Amino acid sequence: MTIRVVVADDQELVRGGFAMILDAQPDIEVVAEAGDGAAAIAAVRAHAPDVALLDIRMPRVDGIEACRAIAAESACRTVMLTTFDTDAYVYEALHAGASGFLLKDVRRDDLVHAVRVVAAGDSLLAPSVARRLVEQYTAGGPRRTDPDPRLGVLTGRERQTLLLLARGLSNAEIAAELVVSEHTVKTHVGNVLAKLGLRDRVQAVICAYETGLVAAGAPPAGGGAGAVPPPWR
Repeated sequence: MTIRVVVADDQELVRGGFAMILDAQPDIEVVAEAGDGAAAIAAVRAHAPDVALLDIRMPRVDGIEACRAIAAESACRTVMLTTFDTDAYVYEALHAGASGFLLKDVRRDDLVHAVRVVAAGDSLLAPSVARRLVEQYTAGGPRRTDPDPRLGVLTGRERQTLLLLARGLSNAEIAAELVVSEHTVKTHVGNVLAKLGLRDRVQAVICAYETGLVAAGAPPAGGGAGAVPPPWR
């Protein structure tokens, strides 16, 4: 199966370089290039790619806004590109719906790997890293005193699963915590993502904090079967 990609960057040499690297792969096809966010959105609408590489800083419409629009209206997954290694950009990109985040000085092999990973439905940023970012940017904010209505669609077991996702646990680790099979965990994870309208596990981590299921600065708590153990380090 060929992975269809749109590359968007306002620097022609950078954009062309990434496109050339990706197009040289037997399983990847660059279907369009774009010089700004508005053109990237149009390209995704016209070509229905699997992955869009988006520079964060572009004229007219920046990469964050383009990512948000693409995530809202298509199944295309996005990888953000930037020269700025700052947590703020990572958080904004993830919140907008990005599935990955790369610096522009990424190695050739890592760029190709990133596209393949995201196209397969996985994330480039580990959920545990996303948790650090969410804690940093939600610390000090008001805490919910009432349950978020979004969580009402989840069963008790699905809430436990979301708590464990917020710790960055793998399916195998979640299965061990809940004493169920990995197949059952995959079903729970799929249900959580579908019911909450989330694209991937990283978005699930963010959701766990935003809904107040997990408080910033505190380990995910639980009781009885499936309780979450002490915080990761």
